[in-house]
Amino acid sequence: MSIPAVLALTGATGFVGRSILFRLNAAGWRVRALYRPRNGRTPPELPGVEWLPGDLDDDAALNALVADTHAVIHCAGVVRGASRADFDRVNERGTLRIAQAAARQTQSPRFLLISSLAARAPELSHYAGSKWRGECALKSVAENLRWTVIRPPAVFGPGDRELLPLFRSIARGYAPIPAGAGRRFSMIYVEDLAGAVLEWLKADAGYGGVFEVDDGCVGGYDWGMVLDIAGRVLHSGAPVRRIPIPVALLNLVAYMNLASSRLLGYAPMLTPGKVKEITHADWVSDSEEFMRIVGWQPAFRLEQGLASTFEKTEYSRVTRS
Repeated sequence: MSIPAVLALTGATGFVGRSILFRLNAAGWRVRALYRPRNGRTPPELPGVEWLPGDLDDDAALNALVADTHAVIHCAGVVRGASRADFDRVNERGTLRIAQAAARQTQSPRFLLISSLAARAPELSHYAGSKWRGECALKSVAENLRWTVIRPPAVFGPGDRELLPLFRSIARGYAPIPAGAGRRFSMIYVEDLAGAVLEWLKADAGYGGVFEVDDGCVGGYDWGMVLDIAGRVLHSGAPVRRIPIPVALLNLVAYMNLASSRLLGYAPMLTPGKVKEITHADWVSDSEEFMRIVGWQPAFRLEQGLASTFEKTEYSRVTRS
C-alpha cells in the first residue's frame, strides 16, 4: 500500500484553513500544517496531520514545512490592520517567503494561493492591495513553480466571524446594511471553497491561472436577495427589517475606529478602506473557467449554506435566546 503524499498548509487554524485541513484529512492526504504557538492555542490532534510551529517570517520553519511535499496550499492571511504594513507583512512578504521556499526545493511542489476577490481592485484598501501584491510576489518566482491562484468572494460558514454579526441581526429580524442600491456580490460557502482545493489537487491543472470561484449564482446577489434568503433560513420566513446605514456615517465610524486602534494598539476591522470594499458596486465572481479546467462544482447556494451553518453554530442559538 502506497503512503499518501504530504501537503503543506498555512493558515490551518483560521476560518478557511481549518475547513481545508479537515477536508484534506478526510480525503486521506497527509498534511504538514504551520501554526503560530500562542498561550491557550492547542491545534486539533488529527491522524495524518503534523503541526509545525513557526510563522511566515521564519525561513527555517518554511523550509521544513515545504520539504518533500507534493503541494503547498497557502491560506494564511491578515484581514485586520491599521496600515499598509500591517497587511503586507503577511499577505505580500509572507507569500513571497513561502513561494521562495517552495521554489528552492529540488522537486518544487505545486503551489496554490488562496487570495481574495478584493485583489481585483487593489486601489480600494490596504487589504485589497496587499492581496494583489501577494499574487504578484508569487508570480515573481513563477519560473520554478507550478502555481495557481484562487480568488474567493465573501466566504461564510461555521467558524465565520466577519459575517456573523449581520446574520445574528437577521436572526433577530433586522439588518443594518450600507445605504444605496445597485451593489452586487458573490458568495461562497466555506465547504465549497475547501472542495475547490481538493478538486485542484485531483485535476493537476490550472497552472499559471488566476481563477475566481463562487457558489454558482450567476450574476451574484444584491442585499434584497440576501435578506429574503436569510430571512427564510434564520428568521422562520418572517420579514427582515432593512436598516440602511448612510455611507457617510460608516466612514465617520471607520475613521474613529482607525484612530482608536492606533492609540490603543489593536488591529481594526472597520476602516475607511473596508468601507470602500463593502460599498464597491461589483464583487460578482465568474467561476466558469475554474469549473471547466478543474472540474469543480459548488454544492451549496446561499440558502443551503446558511441552513447548514444554522445547524452548526450560534446562528441557531440566537433565535432561542
